[in-house]
Amino acid sequence: MTTTPTTPTSPAATAGTPDRYPSRVAEHPSLSNRQDPVVYGGVNDGPLTESQLGFYLDNGYLSLDQLFSPAELSSYLLELERFRSDEQVKETPEAVIEPESRELRSIFAVHKQSPVLLQLCGHPRLVAVARQLLGSNVYLHQSRINYKGGFRGKEFFWHSDFETWHIEDGVPAMRMLSCSISLTPNTEHNGPLMLIPGSHHRYVSCVGPTPEDHYKASLKRQEVGVPDDDSLTQLVHEFGIASPLGQAGSVTFFECNVMHGSNSNITPMPRSNVFVVYNSVDNTPVAPFCGLAPRPNFIAEREDFTPLSLPGEA
Repeated sequence: MTTTPTTPTSPAATAGTPDRYPSRVAEHPSLSNRQDPVVYGGVNDGPLTESQLGFYLDNGYLSLDQLFSPAELSSYLLELERFRSDEQVKETPEAVIEPESRELRSIFAVHKQSPVLLQLCGHPRLVAVARQLLGSNVYLHQSRINYKGGFRGKEFFWHSDFETWHIEDGVPAMRMLSCSISLTPNTEHNGPLMLIPGSHHRYVSCVGPTPEDHYKASLKRQEVGVPDDDSLTQLVHEFGIASPLGQAGSVTFFECNVMHGSNSNITPMPRSNVFVVYNSVDNTPVAPFCGLAPRPNFIAEREDFTPLSLPGEA
C-alpha cells in the first residue's frame, strides 16, 4: 500500500472538473492526505466553543448530550413509527429494506415527506452548528431515518461517506458534514455508531469500478467503495476506535470523510436515528466522478440548494 495515490484520470476530470480525490480507478488501494480544511468557521461564527471546535478538528466528530428534550422527541418518534408501520412506505423508491427480511432499514428524503421532520432537519440548534463548522450557509443534501431494530438490526460496514458522495454524486470537496440525532438510547450493546477518530485527515482510494445503479445494492449492503482491510488496519492502529454513546436526544456531528460504521444489534433494544447531511452552498455537486448518471435526488440533492436560515434572518 502506498501513501500517495497514483491513479488514472477519472471520467469527470477528463470532462473538465479536476478530481482531487480519485477512487475506484486504480488496481490497488492507497492512502493519501486530506487536501481540504476540516473546520471552516471560527469561534465567533456559532455556538461551539474553541475547545469543541478543536475536538472536531482533531477527531472528526463532536457529540452533544441531550440537545433535544423528551418532549421535543415525542413528535419525532411518532413519525418514526408512522413510517415503519406503513407497508406502502416499503414499496417506495426512498425505502431501503433489509436484504434478508422485510424490515425497513432506512427511508430517505424524510424532510420532503414529513413537515415534522423537515422542522427537525432545519432546526436552529443543528443549522447553527453546521454553518459554524462549514463556514458558510448550508442546505439539506440528504436526510433519512436509520432503523436498527432489536435482535436483527444489520451492520453498516466501515466507509467514508465522502468517497461515495464524491464518486457517485459529484460533490467536489470535503466541506459537508453529517448529523445523527438519536431517537433512542445509543448504548455500548445495541450497535452504536463507531468512528475512527482522526481518519478524516486521510483519504482511502478504493478499488473496483462503480456498477450502474450501484445505490440499489449499496444501500442494503455496500461492497464497492469500501476501504480495504490493510487501509482500515493502518487507520485503526494510528487512531483507534471511538463510539459516541448517549441517551435519546443526543446528537453527533461527524465530518464527511471520517471512517465510520456500526455492528449489528442482537439486543432487544432498538437503535434508531434521524440522519441529516448538511452541505455548504459553495460545494454543490457537479457531474459524478465515476462518469455515470447521478444517483436519485432523494439520495443526493441536485436541484434545491436553498440555504437554511436561523431565526431573525430574512
